[in-house]
Amino acid sequence: MSTAQTLTALKDRLSPSDRMPLVFLGHGSPMNAIEDSAYSRAWTKLGKTLPRPKAILVVSAHWMTRGTTLVDVSAMPRTIHDFYGFPEELFRQQYPAHGAPELAREVASLLASHHGEEDDTWGLDHGAWTVLKYLYPGADVPVFQVSIDMTRGLDYQLEIGKTLAELRDRGVLILGSGNIVHNLRAIRWGANSKPHDFALEFDRLFADRLADRDFAALADRAKLGSLLQLAHPSLDHYLPALTIAGASDARDELTFMTDAIDLGSVSMRSYVFHQA
Repeated sequence: MSTAQTLTALKDRLSPSDRMPLVFLGHGSPMNAIEDSAYSRAWTKLGKTLPRPKAILVVSAHWMTRGTTLVDVSAMPRTIHDFYGFPEELFRQQYPAHGAPELAREVASLLASHHGEEDDTWGLDHGAWTVLKYLYPGADVPVFQVSIDMTRGLDYQLEIGKTLAELRDRGVLILGSGNIVHNLRAIRWGANSKPHDFALEFDRLFADRLADRDFAALADRAKLGSLLQLAHPSLDHYLPALTIAGASDARDELTFMTDAIDLGSVSMRSYVFHQA
């Protein structure tokens, strides 16, 4: 089934509900923010498919902290251009959405057991705004980010997701942004770059375990072993995928979309958990 067909089918299954779906997007290159690509088109259509949230909570690969889980409580999150060497047009991009300070403070309290703390200095990094500009192009839904604590194990991020899950019943869309495979050291340039075997293997393993709801296997660093190390020399792009998995439950159905491997070593696989 093509991505377009998948999203059409998803729209048919997303009946009106107070319980928001969960979304993980493989965001890939920042250039997707200004290019007409299969990914930007899929994100645009997904935005038209999703129910309209009261607020958006983003867990992005690009906000990493150590020893704390920070929550952005700013009233007007700044657009962060956390990259270099790209065209000037990309640096001119802005996503002027309002924050959700009251809700964000509640989330910081909710995450107190996970060293949750308020922060008003971050904003929206490119893991957030490059996809949000397609999901909600009017920047008219309040949005805030939650950081990932890089000092903790993989199962910790599943716990974060489980703790955040109650927000789904309050109209909050929880959005994870990273990549299922992200090894920039192994990039193969060229339009027809062949995926590395390790990228295909890890991407398939992740998809199979996610579909089986075997989240413990996805958080078992020892058993994932060298394959995880090849797929993720650094785990920052993997952890948001675990947050979204942890926030789901047995009532959810799973829909995959945009499952290509870009540049040989970057999985663009995205998925949505939604009420059956």
